[in-house]
Amino acid sequence: MNCPCGSAREYERCCGRWHRGGLAPDAESLMRSRYSAFVLANEEYLLATWHPTKRPNSITFDTNQKWLGLKIVEATSTGATTAEVEFIARYRIGGGSAARLHERSRFVKEADRWWYVDGDIRA
Repeated sequence: MNCPCGSAREYERCCGRWHRGGLAPDAESLMRSRYSAFVLANEEYLLATWHPTKRPNSITFDTNQKWLGLKIVEATSTGATTAEVEFIARYRIGGGSAARLHERSRFVKEADRWWYVDGDIRA
């Protein structure tokens, strides 16, 4: 199966390795793997990669939501241990029209591990 993140690589050789416990090497890889985790409703991975200071207790998935694709707009290093990734994720709920989530996400690297911190929704 092709990876849901849109890399054109096989899932097991792409985000699957991070979902199985490997550490994403950079913020963009973590962002892609988190998108794939949303597609696959992998709550455990999403919570495990959310920075502990911002992590919710649980994630609710809408079973009528279908993720349609991910586009990375920009991935930027903002410091030695910080980065931002701007992305657009397209989705559809039920039989409705396609919609998009446009976010600029913040990441931090602590103890050789990248964490998703939070993000700002873009119009």
